[in-house]
This record gives sequence, structure tokens and C-alpha cells, in this order.
Amino acid sequence: MARSATRRKPSSAPAAGGEVNPKAPCPCGSGRRYKHCHGSGYAPPVTRPFEGLPGEPHWVALRELVPAATAPLRTTDGRDVTLASVLPGGAPALVRANGEILLGVQLPTSSDDISRDLGTALAAALEAPKGAPVDPGPIGAAGSSGPRLQELLDLDAPFDVTVHEDFAFWLEGADPSPAAQAGLEQANQAVLPTVMLPGLGAAYWVRPSGERAHLRWVRPEAEEPLLDALARLSASEEILLCEGTRYAGAFRAHGLVVPVWDLPADALADDWTDAATDFQTRLEQALQVTDPLTADERRARAGLISRQITLR
Repeated sequence: MARSATRRKPSSAPAAGGEVNPKAPCPCGSGRRYKHCHGSGYAPPVTRPFEGLPGEPHWVALRELVPAATAPLRTTDGRDVTLASVLPGGAPALVRANGEILLGVQLPTSSDDISRDLGTALAAALEAPKGAPVDPGPIGAAGSSGPRLQELLDLDAPFDVTVHEDFAFWLEGADPSPAAQAGLEQANQAVLPTVMLPGLGAAYWVRPSGERAHLRWVRPEAEEPLLDALARLSASEEILLCEGTRYAGAFRAHGLVVPVWDLPADALADDWTDAATDFQTRLEQALQVTDPLTADERRARAGLISRQITLR
């Protein structure tokens, strides 16, 4: 995965009177000039809030697709943090009695920069006493004022996701009350069976209750070249994983594309690793082609775009 994020810092070039130079990068870290961002009176949403973080596709998956998962993080000053797909009550962060910090990536509300929402929560958790509630102040739709994740996290630390069958990790090392145990059991009822396919990045098999399972694959490539490559595969009838599967469409989430395939429900997750690996090879070959799309490929591309849904 290409990592484009050098750490963005607020501009050091103020205009007269201490104001931000309109032509300088916006201090919010969006990469836009101040006059086209917060200086315009309207802050456009950050299209790829997790860009530059290790495992960007997995951040998107844990935010939007995976019900119960964790991953270790490390801050720039060497503190360990556990990222969780979701925390009890949708809390943005919590600090256990032993000092362990958990950060929840699924929040009830979000601002125009999810990275800043989560960074605000993490900064508050890093300052909170052991076992004390985390109070990050207003975050999400109310506007977040803290740092971005890219400013707080060690960008060279490994990012290894563990998918859980349920939310038992919420209560690890704790002596839960009956109410907490009941809340855990209620939350567990909503967990869909989910498996990350090994060696294929953010490729997640999920089986809802029904006749079909699905493979949801958060791709790290930029959207336009990825759509071109998928169009080439579609036009040549190579977009299916194998016989018995169906390309269902794609999500667009936080700047990345998430192709989705329908799969027979009676096959286990491990049964799809070889087929997905073969598709990965075909896709990589298609991504190397730079010729203009043919008429058939352009029609296939238009069909793919018509089956995309943007998650907000």
C-alpha cells in the first residue's frame, strides 16, 4: 500500500496580524490551501481521513464493515493503545483500571474529519487517570478540536487486526456486574460471523442470516485506476471470484472502494482464499495496463459505477 502521509503540520507562515496566510496549507491538515478550506467559511470533508495510517483499508473496514475486531496501536511517545471496532455504548475511548487504553473507531456522530474526531478522543484518553471516564469534550457532529490520528500515532508501528466472534474483549480483566454482562450478551446477538482472509489485505468474509455470504474487500488503490482495472476484468468476464459467485457492486467509504461479491452460504470462509488469491493476481495484472479503455470496457465501467453505494 502506498503511504502518502508525511505528517501534516499547521502552517508556519502567518499573514500580517497573526492570521493564517490564505495561500498556506490549512492548519486542519486537509492538504488544501487555507483560503479553499477553513478560510473559505466552509470546511469540506476530508475524503480519506485514514490516509497515511498503517493499514488504511483495515481502518475503513473496522469503521464500516467489521462488527467485532481489535488492533494494537502505538503512540509517538511509545504508549500502547488498543483500537476496537466499537466500544460499549458507542464510547469513543475508555481507560481501564490497569491503565489500558481502548479507542473505538465506530462513533455515533462524525465531523468533516473522522481522523480528528478519533484523535480528539485518543488525546483525552492519554490524559485520563486509570479507570476514570474519558471526557474528550465535543467531538463528531459538534466539531472536534483536538489533533488528528496522524499526529498522535507511530506511523511505522505494525497494524495487525484480530477479528473476534463476539464482544467478550470489552470485559477482559474485569469483574462485570450483571447489568454489564446483560449488555454484552445483547450486543453479541448483533455480531455477524466474520473472517479476514489470510494474506489478502482487508478482505473480509461475512455471512448474514440468509441464503448468501459475502466477500467485502477494501482495496488500497486510488478509485479511478481501480475502476478501470475492474472494468477490464468485467468486460473480459474475469470479475467473478469463480463459478457460483456474483459481483454485487461496491461501497465507496472514506476515499476507498470496497468491491463486494455474493457467495454461496454453505461454503466456509477458508474455502474462498484460493479464489480470492487468483482474483488478486488478475486484478494486479489489469492495474498494470495503461491503454485507453475499449468501448466494451467503458460500458462495463459505467455499469460498475451504477452499482456503487457511498457510505457516509
